[in-house]
Amino acid sequence: MDALMTFTLYPAIDLKDGACVRLLRGEMDAATVFNDSPADQARAFHQAGFSHLHVVDLNGAFAGQSANTEAVKAILAATPAPVQLGGGIRTRAQIDAWLEAGISRVILGTAALRDPDLVKTAARALPGRIIVGIDAKDGMVAVEGWAETSDMPASELAKAFEGCGVAAIIATDIGRDGLKTGVNVAFTSALANAVSIPLIASGGVRDVADITRLRAAPGTAVSGCILGRALYDGDIDPATAIAAAR
Repeated sequence: MDALMTFTLYPAIDLKDGACVRLLRGEMDAATVFNDSPADQARAFHQAGFSHLHVVDLNGAFAGQSANTEAVKAILAATPAPVQLGGGIRTRAQIDAWLEAGISRVILGTAALRDPDLVKTAARALPGRIIVGIDAKDGMVAVEGWAETSDMPASELAKAFEGCGVAAIIATDIGRDGLKTGVNVAFTSALANAVSIPLIASGGVRDVADITRLRAAPGTAVSGCILGRALYDGDIDPATAIAAAR
């Protein structure tokens, strides 16, 4: 990868019942609470030097509408960092409301499969503000908070959004999420090479070496990665990770 290419790290704040948690493989019953105050967690990440935040409303992903609104607004008030938000956002009204509230970029996952026209229309009207979240199990797209696996290959869904102004695609390997088994570089790199849309890796990031492996992946550059459990558990040192990303 070109040394000048930006590789962005996105510490994750996953919200369940108003608290900051981490799940194993997306299972709500396997949640570990790391901070009762998402706002404090957002401040801590910003003070550690991270320039962006990745926030997911887990309850919202299952409910199909935002469920941790107050926690998200508290995060926005606590940090100047750009915040990207996903989870239960499935209408244009919800997209607009969150952008007006101060969210930098909205992540559409289930809507990308169920209502691709919504995603394309929003991306054209709001260039740079819409992210497509592609969560995959064995290469196939999973939706409804990962509760259902579709018969759509992740690469096919990604290609459907070429040329409409989507800011990025977040590709999550559900089978590795929260397990710290190492990021699936092959899956991520294949998706990055399949489209011209910037690709953000998610799921299983174990250590700083994973960041280096993603940066060194052949072909189209991966543009960043989401840091979850390994960061919370202390397996990833913020300063070391930030240096590796540069």
